[in-house]
Amino acid sequence: MAWSLTHAQLHTLLRQRQLLPANSRILMAVSGGQDSLCLAQLLLDLQPLWDWSLAIAHCNHRWRNDAGDNAAHVLQLAKAWQVPAELAVATAPLTSEAAARRWRYETFASVARKWECTHVVTGHTASDRAETVLYNLIRGTGTDGLSPLPWSRPLDTAKPLVTLVRPLLALRRQETGQFCQQHQLPVWEDSSNQDLRFRRNRIRQELLPYLSEHFNPKVEQALSQTAELAAADISYLEEQAARLYAQAIANTHKHGEWEGNEWEADCSVLRAAPLALQRRVMRQLLQRALPTPPNFQQISQLTELIQAPNGSRTSALPGDLVAQVRKPLIWLGPMTAATD
Repeated sequence: MAWSLTHAQLHTLLRQRQLLPANSRILMAVSGGQDSLCLAQLLLDLQPLWDWSLAIAHCNHRWRNDAGDNAAHVLQLAKAWQVPAELAVATAPLTSEAAARRWRYETFASVARKWECTHVVTGHTASDRAETVLYNLIRGTGTDGLSPLPWSRPLDTAKPLVTLVRPLLALRRQETGQFCQQHQLPVWEDSSNQDLRFRRNRIRQELLPYLSEHFNPKVEQALSQTAELAAADISYLEEQAARLYAQAIANTHKHGEWEGNEWEADCSVLRAAPLALQRRVMRQLLQRALPTPPNFQQISQLTELIQAPNGSRTSALPGDLVAQVRKPLIWLGPMTAATD
């Protein structure tokens, strides 16, 4: 192994953040692109120091004519590296980026459990983080959209827990490309990365270069740092909101459980809280009650009820639900059970 600065940076980062403990069984998500090959080579090189058991998973989305050749390329690399590998092929062509992402992570979780892996690693970089921050800002996702791609998170809710880890978030795409060149890694060029019909590609190919040239040459680093700072702030707010939510629900006779498809929260507890926490508590309530994720308008309507006069109500919510002020409570339930 040719020890490089990148090896040293990742080795130090893993020790500081304790992302991939020694003796872990790790499933590496390898697409064949430069980021995933950089990650795979780094972990293979560091394996003797950490005593990891490594395996590879590759997902064929059936989007491209060369997808089969791409998969064969990854499997050949796995054979050369003497690492077990599994190929997953979508049963039908996936229709959107979101659908592909859901299927991909479900697949990683399934393969990880099959091979008794405790961690799944992906090659997301600081560049991916920067792109996602911009994408979320454009979509209007709010403060939480400023902290995408955490270093680690549970991959699903099943037990035993499988953790998704992104060890390369301190590196930019330019750096993973240089690493692949220096180590002569055979990168598979994904033609879909140049397709400007995908909005993320347009952000990568057009928006970020424009911002770098005209506003900040280190825009990727700046956006990635913003994500890191926002993550800590959001974590604190979510903890405080969870406490307030528990208090507001505990003060009602239902104690936070569904009873006849109805929910209640104590207005008096919520009224004294800052607006930022009120919105988060109302979002948590709607997330439990609605069949679909709540949007900004629905959260705002429910938040306004905290200060509203008795009898005030929201417009119809998904699932034929409605929220109404029944002082000292906010009641949430079926429209047919709302009072006049």
